[in-house]
Amino acid sequence: MNTRSAPGWRAALPLLAWRTVTTAASPLLPLWLARRARRGKEDAARLHERRGEGAERPSSPLLWLHGASVGESQSALPLIEALAAARPNLHFLLTTGTVTAARLLAQRLPPSLAARVQHRFVPLDVPAHAARFLDGWRPDAAVFIESEIWPNLILAATARNVPMALVNARVSARSAQGWGRMPAVAQQLFGAFRLVIAQTELDAARLRALGAASAEAWGNLKFAARPLPAAEPALAALRAAIGARPVLLAASTHPGEEAQIAMAHDLLGSRLPYLLTIIAPRHPERGPAIAAELAAFPLALRSTGALPEPETSIYIADTLGELGLLYRLAGAALVGGSLVPHGGQNPLEAARLGCPILLGPHTANFTVIADRLLGAGAAIRVEDSAALAEAAALVLTDFLRARSMTSAAARIAADAGALPERMAAAIETLLPAPSSPEAGAAAGPG
Repeated sequence: MNTRSAPGWRAALPLLAWRTVTTAASPLLPLWLARRARRGKEDAARLHERRGEGAERPSSPLLWLHGASVGESQSALPLIEALAAARPNLHFLLTTGTVTAARLLAQRLPPSLAARVQHRFVPLDVPAHAARFLDGWRPDAAVFIESEIWPNLILAATARNVPMALVNARVSARSAQGWGRMPAVAQQLFGAFRLVIAQTELDAARLRALGAASAEAWGNLKFAARPLPAAEPALAALRAAIGARPVLLAASTHPGEEAQIAMAHDLLGSRLPYLLTIIAPRHPERGPAIAAELAAFPLALRSTGALPEPETSIYIADTLGELGLLYRLAGAALVGGSLVPHGGQNPLEAARLGCPILLGPHTANFTVIADRLLGAGAAIRVEDSAALAEAAALVLTDFLRARSMTSAAARIAADAGALPERMAAAIETLLPAPSSPEAGAAAGPG
């Protein structure tokens, strides 16, 4: 099937149904967005962006990148840096779907790129919203990160001849099975991407089966991220408050993990009586609920401005964007989302900052890198609270073991360093030639 021709009826009917349903639902979406804004899930002052409004297209070539949330948008930064170095006149539009991603982008975007990168919230997948967004921004090319497949947005970009790439792509077995029930639709959508770069060979095979015939596996862009930053004054204040106490960090935790971590802290009491356990929840707004759950322990919440006192056993770091600070303080870190069936968070964030890594049994989101870390002796697998306590005691009391782990982890983290430049070179082929900047100016593609 020629994916650039009009879709066959097997694809046309489901896509027409989706277009009809989203159009019919659009009058109700402002109420839904307002409700999300009241819950802090949307920026109330920027709801118009979800309707595709607010375009401020620069006159120079423009690359649009879209990542759903924090992980995807942060993994885009090294890619943007590589593209910016290769194309001095290229500007970037980065869209996300979450408020947290927008806040972290503002914190972590290098000052040298601030004038060349604009952030917007991605429009909802309504035909009119997608058309308004694309007609306003007129991107020269588009890059979708990981698994963001929005039919109306993709078809609208295709209709406007916007070259598209799907990078750092991943497709779970469940998702592949779902798309497999609509093979013509999958062919129409996945086949719309001119460049498809997957995280693993398994992802690439699934994508090829779904219609992305040229999909290749180059690795995970998240593994190439820069070290997480830390504000020096905050780092100095915490170091002074903690002193010489050993620190166990539980980073990016999810519901169900905090109680297990507190139990491990309790088990460590006899061997490490001055231990400070820091819990940094993946969603900081959970801080008060975690404090209520662990009320039996002497604790403090960072969101209140409190620093750990000598009697503080558990310090809840319920703030945004401070993992770089916490990894620099910890003698060992459990990477969250791995003690419960969530799939785990990115362990290389700890590796880049020299913090020994502990992993729970659930690391499906990072299988390849977790296996490499474990195989190299750069991380320790822990199955439960008792195992976590044993591993933490080992790492926090054995300097040579801790140094061996961090050295091995640093080597693995360094291996992925060239991926952004390689990926940037591939994406450049979708853009107007540098010798013809007028091709990417305000007229845009189409």
